Amino acid sequence: MRRVMQAVAHVRARVDPAEEELARRVLPARAFALYRAMPVADRRHALDVVDRLLASGHDDADLLAAALLHDAAKGDRMRLWHRAGGVLLESLAPRALRRLASADPRSWRHPFHLYLHHGRLSADLAASAGCGPRVGAFIIGRVHEADARLLAALKDADDAS
Repeated sequence: MRRVMQAVAHVRARVDPAEEELARRVLPARAFALYRAMPVADRRHALDVVDRLLASGHDDADLLAAALLHDAAKGDRMRLWHRAGGVLLESLAPRALRRLASADPRSWRHPFHLYLHHGRLSADLAASAGCGPRVGAFIIGRVHEADARLLAALKDADDAS
């Protein structure tokens, strides 16, 4: 049921420009441009993750930047059917998903590669857009022990959004 609700939210996603002021304040200028280039559904999801983090008392700037950019690599090529297919294949036939995925950006199968590797790719994009290494560490889920509690909060907020 949670995945169905996510699909409905994806289709109905809207972002008020005023909501994006926090992203403008938290992100370096190039990273904000990267955030703004994300599809509206991914920006909505990112803002929802940030809202959950703030509501639970987490206001670390690198954590919030990671929340805003953790799906940046999905881009506009990954359609809802790719996402749904990725979720289904990941749970039912993960090897088939890995075989289906193509690193070739010209391939129709490339969005499945993005689905599988968007964490690493998003971290790379964040770094190239001026974010520090800690932001990338949150995005890929490999942080120093001191940040483990914050990473857990990010994962919880992401899963709940």
